[in-house]
Amino acid sequence: MKKSLPVIALIALLTVSCSKDFIRLTPEDSYTAENFYKTEAQFRSAVVAAYAPLRDVLVNDYFTSEMHSDNSLYQPIPGNRGTAIVQRENISDFTNTSTNAYANATWQHSYTGISRCNIVIDRLAAANFADSVKAGLDGQVKFLRALNYFKLVRLYGGVPLFLHEIAKAEDAFRERATEEEVYQQIISDAKDAIRELKPPAKFPQTGEATKGAATLLLAEVYMVQKKWSEAATLLNTLPAMGYDLNSDYADAFSPANKNSRESIFEIQYLGGDATGSTPNVLSFHFLPRSTDTRLLTGISINNTGTGGWNTPSSDLIRAFEPGDKRLDASIGIIEGTYNASNYFTYSSIQPVTGYTPSPGKTGVPYIKKYLHAPLPATTGSSDDFPVYRFSDALLLLAESLNEQGKSGEALVPLNKVRTRAGLPDITETNSDKLRDIIFHERRVELAFENHRWTDLLRTGRALQVINDFGKVIKQEQPFLSSDAYVIDQHNLLFPIPQPEVDINTKMTQNPGYF
Repeated sequence: MKKSLPVIALIALLTVSCSKDFIRLTPEDSYTAENFYKTEAQFRSAVVAAYAPLRDVLVNDYFTSEMHSDNSLYQPIPGNRGTAIVQRENISDFTNTSTNAYANATWQHSYTGISRCNIVIDRLAAANFADSVKAGLDGQVKFLRALNYFKLVRLYGGVPLFLHEIAKAEDAFRERATEEEVYQQIISDAKDAIRELKPPAKFPQTGEATKGAATLLLAEVYMVQKKWSEAATLLNTLPAMGYDLNSDYADAFSPANKNSRESIFEIQYLGGDATGSTPNVLSFHFLPRSTDTRLLTGISINNTGTGGWNTPSSDLIRAFEPGDKRLDASIGIIEGTYNASNYFTYSSIQPVTGYTPSPGKTGVPYIKKYLHAPLPATTGSSDDFPVYRFSDALLLLAESLNEQGKSGEALVPLNKVRTRAGLPDITETNSDKLRDIIFHERRVELAFENHRWTDLLRTGRALQVINDFGKVIKQEQPFLSSDAYVIDQHNLLFPIPQPEVDINTKMTQNPGYF
């Protein structure tokens, strides 16, 4: 009995000394959804959080864009048939299904970004600081929400529209909006962002979304909708905001030249091992799998578990005209030998122009434009990733003018891009022929910037280009299966992720998938 007295005493002590708030479920020094969104600093932190999923999307973006096209493919690794390898290969081969985790990640990360934007948009109205500050924050997240929905609608078609913070679980299950409804929302958000945001105050920029970024986004939407005049009007406003081409093509991708006058929007990275760094890991993904990448990265990296993806296709390399400076700025050749495990031992760096393999060696092309050795750390580089560049705007302007029958005017922005590449001016004014020339120019200018698949969709060329490419590439790469790069109309959209269909009874699958 005596042994139980201290316990009884303790219970009694707690009973008489506890007030009703003794256990605080939300301590005063902790943030919750109810007490966080108050100050300007807190909202700025929330806006930064809305940018962050762009990095997550980007890790999968090259699978659903460059590799899901004729621009690049993968290096085979027959000794590893794990799910992670096979599912990535399937996206490139156009054999992916609705359970493909790497394609489905684009959906997940895009909606994460949209959710964070919605929270900021809804809660800004009650914030107690200057309306001018609110406008800048609202403009940024409206741009981000539009950018995420633009990605989703082009890859999946009509998708559920979430425009407000989700307060109840049942509100998270929504039917698909039509493509038209999604585009209407994108246009509305982009127009708000153009109205609320300002042009860059100076160069280099801060990396935040600007009026220029929202302008180019809306112009590209109009290009998809074939609203050529509206797109051209917007694109013609960009030079007055200070944007221009850098003198050297490679400068647009250098970590030393981030957010330059050519940059209209880019995903920000800060390489290193220190706390707070946000390294870009793509450099490791885009190199041949090796136990030691020192020759290319400047430091010893084993990328056997992450490399071998987004390898430039021979078809793309052949697409560059003789004398095009962009070829050597974009693509290099690493020479070496494969071992029994299909890992590559690097022996020498070679230029892609005029390359002939050395005796007993294999030359593997790799993406050079994002590789700036030595890397700052083994965790990744400081290379930003371009979403929109001024050269993209110039080529869209050329296209929009040509589609309006203004082929002579279209030559001006087109040749501005070509002149920097060291190429002669185009003089062709036949609109049909010029359409093909501009389309080709976009391929080589924007290679590996995740535009190729959506350009194929936008111009209605995807079916012919991919099927023709498949016939050629399967002769060059016998490891590809017979059903790789054989597509029909249903392949023009990705399947809705199967987990979304399973959990949401209102969700319907895209035709051709089950």
